[in-house]
Order: sequence, then C-alpha cells, then structure tokens
Amino acid sequence: MKQKSGELTVRTPGRSLIEVTANLSDWLRENNLSEGVLTVFIQHTSASLTVQENADPDVQVDMQGFFSRLVRDGDPTFVHQAEGPDDMSAHIRSSLTDVSLTIPVFEGRLRLGTWQGVYVFEHRTSSHFRKLALNFMGD
Repeated sequence: MKQKSGELTVRTPGRSLIEVTANLSDWLRENNLSEGVLTVFIQHTSASLTVQENADPDVQVDMQGFFSRLVRDGDPTFVHQAEGPDDMSAHIRSSLTDVSLTIPVFEGRLRLGTWQGVYVFEHRTSSHFRKLALNFMGD
C-alpha cells in the first residue's frame, strides 16, 4: 500500500468554477499512482470543491446564478464584513458545498463519470491563489 501527499496551487480569476481534473490526473501520472483513492482538500474558507458536469458551460453559469440568488453579497444582516461585501457570502457558499472530495482511482485514472469534472468553486469576487492538499492511498 502506497501513500503519497502533495499540493496544487490554483489561481482563480474571481468568482467562477475552475476545472482542475487535468491537474489532478497529471499529479497521479507524475507520481505513478494507479489504484486507490485520492482525497482533495481545499485549504480555504471562501472557496470550495465540487464535482460537476464539464460538457456544457451553461451548467457553470446556472450554478453561479443560483448561488448569487441564494446568498447575496453585502446582506445587511451579516455581522462579519471584515473583507468586503463578498466576504461572508463566500463563507456561507463554501459551507454549502464541499471542502474535500474522495475520488476513486483505477488504472491511474480518476473514476469520474463521462460528463464529470472536478472544480474549484471560487466564491470571492477577486482573484486568489487557492491551495489544494492531495493525499493518495493505494497502489
């Protein structure tokens, strides 16, 4: 049984979904990891991870629109506004999605469905560098 840890840094352009599937696949290949599970953890409280459709970009547009309606920036009921009007809304959006994912790996490939991709879901409006902690266990 192998265990391998690593890290990826992803630059986000601001509020968006950034696909990182290829980055994760490259990391598996570079480390010659073939069968097991990959855990991905985002080390931030205002961005998250999600597995989502990667075939139609309208899905990302709709996801952004839904979260914008669900949790509005600058809500006057928010007490925490230390870093601007998108700060607390980003924390709430992050808590409604995932901060870690566990993905099966078989024959060196992520066992995602045909239309699935792994995304960093940036909830802040400005650009950030987001760190992903990676841990693989298997062969």
